[in-house]
Amino acid sequence: MNSPRIEALGDGALLIQCGAGIDAGVNAQALAIARAIETAKLPGILDIAPAYASVCLRYEPHAWIGADVQSPFARLAQRLSTLVEDVASSPVRGYYSLSPDAVGGEGWGEGELLEIPVIYGGESGPDLDEVAAHAGLMREAVIELHSGAEYRVAMLGFTPGFPYLLGLPDALHMPRRATPRTRVPAGSVAIGGAQTGVYPRETPGGWHLIGRTPLHLFDPARDPPALLKPGMRVKFVAQ
Repeated sequence: MNSPRIEALGDGALLIQCGAGIDAGVNAQALAIARAIETAKLPGILDIAPAYASVCLRYEPHAWIGADVQSPFARLAQRLSTLVEDVASSPVRGYYSLSPDAVGGEGWGEGELLEIPVIYGGESGPDLDEVAAHAGLMREAVIELHSGAEYRVAMLGFTPGFPYLLGLPDALHMPRRATPRTRVPAGSVAIGGAQTGVYPRETPGGWHLIGRTPLHLFDPARDPPALLKPGMRVKFVAQ
């Protein structure tokens, strides 16, 4: 695994780039770095946003102004370099796996499990038969495979609270829809490429809809608003 790079994003943000593409090990490293930054409680940090292969940090530049000519970014990057190296050299290799017991503690990647009830097929999952045909399986087998796997929240994105979940069985991988829908109902459980996820609110979308959950994944009045967070484990439970 390559050493992460730290890059400036304007004068109040930076990106810690761990790799590229969708890879469970790279994502676990990004989550471990995000958790380490949160635990370090560095001054001036406004937001920590882990993604599949990176961590974005927003910070207050004035919190990292020193007596020398070094820029706030350079000063913060120097501090982060030590932290990132510590994570990369950690003997806890479980950070780079999907083991639920490897990333204990609070914060990013704590491994907490959430069960999500799902009504599969019918009006709730209009693309279930198409997914079954693509996989060469009976629809019951698709439901069994999808609900039998354990997933990890790799990141939140696209729309507030939308979880990108790693762990979809290979047999269920399939391309996104050729023509996206203009309206996908809130709570829709879907498959796109090698990922599965849940639409927190009604939005356009190009993933294949196989079911729907009554859970509200995002509520601005709730604290925190998003039901899921990066690093959590997820199981779908057929209803």
